[in-house]
Amino acid sequence: MAEKDFSSAIANIKVPVLILDQKWHRLFALGGKPDSVKELEAKENELIKREAEIKQELKDLKKVKENLMASVMSNMESTSDLISKKLDDDKRLLEECKERIATNEDELLELPKQIEDVNKQLMLASMDYCYDKLRTNSSEAEEITEWIKDIRVKLKKNVIRKHNREINNKEIYSYMHDVFGMEVLNLFDMQNGDFYIGSANDREEPTEEAEKSNDLSNVDLEDIDLDEVAKETKEDEEAAKEVDLEEQS
Repeated sequence: MAEKDFSSAIANIKVPVLILDQKWHRLFALGGKPDSVKELEAKENELIKREAEIKQELKDLKKVKENLMASVMSNMESTSDLISKKLDDDKRLLEECKERIATNEDELLELPKQIEDVNKQLMLASMDYCYDKLRTNSSEAEEITEWIKDIRVKLKKNVIRKHNREINNKEIYSYMHDVFGMEVLNLFDMQNGDFYIGSANDREEPTEEAEKSNDLSNVDLEDIDLDEVAKETKEDEEAAKEVDLEEQS
């Protein structure tokens, strides 16, 4: 949308008084309100307070005006000097009261427009904040998505590597048994027992979670570059072949 059309459309929008809306305050629940929003909020709050004060003052002034007018009317016919002085005072106070009422009424006419203008500025500042937050959150969410994807790939690779190591341990121990015999192997097991044949999860009663971690049937490998895994697997196979050749010789 063109800037001119956008500004024209914004000018015609009727925005409710934002600082009185709890949902508006919730927009800033996580990050807090920026200074630009705080300043406009304080300005609008002062205008609303001023409007309430003037309305109350007008209400009080009109009561005073009625009392003064009643006093003037009741003392119009009196010839007493004392009452005549009071009458003059009442007339003077009545004029002052009328002037203050007129001044307050003029200000009261202007305040709604001032509140509306500040409220519109507050809406624009709030929108700037919210859309900036939306863009930031989207960017961070994409970064986290890529991180999760990378971790999943690494996890799948490590599941295969773990499986290869367990298989290799079983093969090594089997060859050691065949070459040296169980009696010799038992002696060396007691001396060098800091290892385990098979999955570490087998040491305890396997849980459902452990069984899932050892189950490779559900591992999706389509997104994995298995060059490194293949290289390590090849090294393991070559080592096994060397053992086979030594046995044959």
